[in-house]
Amino acid sequence: MFALAMRSVRRRPGRFLATLLSAFLGAAIVMTFQSLHDTAGQPGVDPASSEILRISADVVGGYGTLLVFFAVASTLTVNVRQRAAQLEVLRCSGATPAQLKRMVVGEAVVVALAGTALGVPTAMAGGRLLLAMFRDSGQVARSVDHSFGIVALASGVGVTLLASAGAALLAVRRVTRRRQRHGRVRVFLAYGALAAGASAVCSTFALSATDEMLMVPPVYGAILLSVGLALAAPRLLKGVLGRWAPRGASGWLAVRNLRQRTGELAGILTALVLFTAVSTATLTMQAVESDAVAASGLVKSADAKNLETLNFTVVGIIAVFVCVMLVNSLYAATTYRAGEFGRQRLAGATPGQVLGMVGTEGLVVTAVGLLFGTVAALAGIVPFAVVRGDVVVPEQTAGVWAAVVATGVAVTLGTSLVTARRALRTPAVRAVAPAA
Repeated sequence: MFALAMRSVRRRPGRFLATLLSAFLGAAIVMTFQSLHDTAGQPGVDPASSEILRISADVVGGYGTLLVFFAVASTLTVNVRQRAAQLEVLRCSGATPAQLKRMVVGEAVVVALAGTALGVPTAMAGGRLLLAMFRDSGQVARSVDHSFGIVALASGVGVTLLASAGAALLAVRRVTRRRQRHGRVRVFLAYGALAAGASAVCSTFALSATDEMLMVPPVYGAILLSVGLALAAPRLLKGVLGRWAPRGASGWLAVRNLRQRTGELAGILTALVLFTAVSTATLTMQAVESDAVAASGLVKSADAKNLETLNFTVVGIIAVFVCVMLVNSLYAATTYRAGEFGRQRLAGATPGQVLGMVGTEGLVVTAVGLLFGTVAALAGIVPFAVVRGDVVVPEQTAGVWAAVVATGVAVTLGTSLVTARRALRTPAVRAVAPAA
């Protein structure tokens, strides 16, 4: 089966391009920050610089690992779903579920190794740039030189391979096993994340307004709540669709399609919820903290500067990964529906109605993702604002939220409509022919 996996990758490289891009970015980010461990371990590095470098590597490395898994999982899930017919043919030809798993996991491992190899030069350059930022802000001594060693390389290879293999295994299990069992596990994980997030958010009230760690519990709480809501997003989407009565042909087609494709939209909803919650919560809390320090006339400590750098870095990483996840997933999913669009046009739908349907679908999915992401973000922002400044919703929230929403809408709707318009350029009869 591994030989079959290798031939599949060689013959259809375009199919694995999205997974390669996710693996490349993930490996590059993980190795960039883990190189700080190599830098901190060099002889002659002072304890203060070493501590800041190690904390930054550990914190962002954890986020990076989670994001690599989500990014690779979203692209692999779309890939495996689109190959359901091929996998079924292999099963009818005598292949066992275990053999199919080895084939798909083998493909993912090959692509992950290629992505990691491509990410090494980028990680080396990124590590130097990151260290320069720490030195310019005074958090790390200027005598410290960057080092890219075994810790960075082993972390990049290990995290990317484990994430790719695990995501591939989960993706193929969704196709070869019954959905009921998977649904129960998803619900259990969702409730667990929501409970842990609620506990973290509530623990904010146990801290004082001057505590340097005040921002940590609400941020982690918002992240955990967003993970729980993201896992429950397909069920939440079904609830929204069950209460919505669309108007017009495009709206009717959009709702009908969304009701049938809630499982396929899980990756898109996950990305939107995580992006909205983490970006809104982190940037708003950092803006509130910075304004409060500026108003008091105090100078930020080294720990405060380090936390601010980490916050902006984490949000930047999440924004890049979410854009990649959304563009990859939406492009692959919309391109795969070219035959569906052709059949709708042959049945009497106009290209404008098909585009309207795609736009309505994208708008509904975007609205649901942004809504529940906002709920998770506010769950972290409100306790922080109450403790830090005796306000419920700080004024900085509106500007940050508007920027996050604009980014999410532009990426989601833009990718869907551009890809659908490109698919509609193919004549309807020709688009249907491959599926015939």
